[in-house]
Amino acid sequence: MKSIRPFPKNIPFNLRTPSSYNGSHRLRLNQSQCRTFVRQRRSSLRAVETLNVDRMKTEYQTYYTRKRAFLLFGAVSGFAGICYTSYMIYHELSKPKKLDSGLPKNLDPFSTEAGSKRKTIIHDTDGTELVPTGNSTVPTFPRQLDLALGAEAGQEMANGLEYTLVGLGVRTVSFLSIQVYMVGYYIATQDIAALQSRLVKEINPIATTLVANEKDELRQALLDPVRGEKLWNDILQEVRPRSLFRVVPTRDTDFHHLRDGFVRAITARSQGNSGEYGDEAFGNAMAEFRSLFNRGKVPKKREMLLVRDKEGRLTITFDDGKAGMGTIGRVSEERVSRLLWLNYLAGSKVASEPARKNIVEGIMEFVERPVGTVATQVV
Repeated sequence: MKSIRPFPKNIPFNLRTPSSYNGSHRLRLNQSQCRTFVRQRRSSLRAVETLNVDRMKTEYQTYYTRKRAFLLFGAVSGFAGICYTSYMIYHELSKPKKLDSGLPKNLDPFSTEAGSKRKTIIHDTDGTELVPTGNSTVPTFPRQLDLALGAEAGQEMANGLEYTLVGLGVRTVSFLSIQVYMVGYYIATQDIAALQSRLVKEINPIATTLVANEKDELRQALLDPVRGEKLWNDILQEVRPRSLFRVVPTRDTDFHHLRDGFVRAITARSQGNSGEYGDEAFGNAMAEFRSLFNRGKVPKKREMLLVRDKEGRLTITFDDGKAGMGTIGRVSEERVSRLLWLNYLAGSKVASEPARKNIVEGIMEFVERPVGTVATQVV
């Protein structure tokens, strides 16, 4: 039997007893892992115990409320920026182009000493006088129209009645200023003197023409919502100049759309005055007016005329492009045409503000000349 030799005493413990070393090492690792697991478990339990669900819910709601508010503010700001940019572009494009007359820049070739601006007159190949509108779809309006409508029996009926353009402008809808039609106001040339006299007497009862400061007073009166509506209402009832509105769409539309705009305007001006407009005759006249527009499409560039004669009767004609200009109906009630005329001429809200202002400038051309001379030398 062999004798077992003991290990030297000076051998290190880890070399001397490797099996014992490994076992004790594993033991120490297991104990360390157990302690770590216990600490993690205890830490997780403490985290759950200290968890505040209500606070987390409040913070969640606050975060997403702020996020929604921020996104909404960004969307509104972007939309407002687009609208403002569109408006500025439209405003710049709608400015009339200035003609190079060769005069100094501080002089306007279409201004008079009294301050009014003359209409720019151009001629087509046939020599017809035209007035530029500034609109690309409907670029010009004729300066004069010859119609049998409104003419009285006799020589006028045989030769037709001449109407002279006073002013024009574009009708727009919505805040985007979508153009619907161009509208021009014409007055029978023979009736200009009576209109001229009434306007001059409004400012200076003894004058036959107005000077610069008096013209400014008349311009302010015509643009004033209350005074202007009263003045035009008196003219339409007392002077009753034969006149018409020429409507030419700048985009495809229909009779129902035009009718709705006309009816809303008439209804708005008749409301609150049941003593004058609350009777059955006016209601029947409005029903008759609506029935005239029970038709189809109105293509762009097609001409419609709203003609008011000496008695205040309204006649509507339309050029369908096939049979030419034809009458589509009449309304005998004077109040219907008067309210429709006021929708373009006066009040706090008109169908076309550019047209109203341009008509006022056309009136200024009349009143700066002696009464009775405009009919023989229309500007």
